[in-house]
Amino acid sequence: MADSVLYEVGDGLATVTLNRPEAMNALNTTTKNELRDALREAAADEGVRAVLLTAGGRAFCVGQDLKEHVEVLAAGGGLTTVAEHYNPITTAIATMPKPVVAGINGVAAGAGAGFAFAADYRVAADTASFNTAFAGVALGTDSGLSWTLPRLVGAGRAADLLLFPRSVPAAEALSLGLVHRVVPAAELPAEALAVARKLAAGPTVAYAAIKAALAFGADHSLAEALAMEDVLQTRAGASQDHRTAVTAFVNKQAPRFEGR
Repeated sequence: MADSVLYEVGDGLATVTLNRPEAMNALNTTTKNELRDALREAAADEGVRAVLLTAGGRAFCVGQDLKEHVEVLAAGGGLTTVAEHYNPITTAIATMPKPVVAGINGVAAGAGAGFAFAADYRVAADTASFNTAFAGVALGTDSGLSWTLPRLVGAGRAADLLLFPRSVPAAEALSLGLVHRVVPAAELPAEALAVARKLAAGPTVAYAAIKAALAFGADHSLAEALAMEDVLQTRAGASQDHRTAVTAFVNKQAPRFEGR
């Protein structure tokens, strides 16, 4: 049986690929365990400078595998996967000190949408779509959507998307700010890879500082955000890449970053 999640590392880039195309990459327990562990490995690996999260087949991820979920409910089980899987997966994507690119090849629904929105940069195929889905199966929200959606589209639109789940096509997702780029489906793998590779070759410490500053500034005062910028900028200013970039600028050369 093939792995439900593929994990590859090369040239500073970790590629994490959901690999249940026959089930539209629905999240059964095996897939959730493998995805959580792969993202944690990428986060902890100092040789990984960026992550590409993508999927095989015609869907990105349709969320929870409801066939498996029905069996859990029938056996009297509770909904423990949020704490065991969805929270750790979303946390790994959103907080790892390196950029995460989501290459969204098709429908992203429920937790699949949540994982995509937790990424730092989203490239979508023109055939992709997004659906919060949860209210349709009488659930609230998880996988970080209560945190990411209001920051992407505002509180009003977030409420609309969550209370009245619907399929949001790629073009509308771009206009709403849910994704950064939309490309023809045939070009999605190459475009997402190019974006991720560019980030993997960039100043990793600076990217980590930018990522942390954006997350902190979203819910702190200006004074607190300025204080945090000082901390993060001091850290970035002490990096080898900063010294390299300044020297290259003075010498009118292109810098070659090493991620440290």
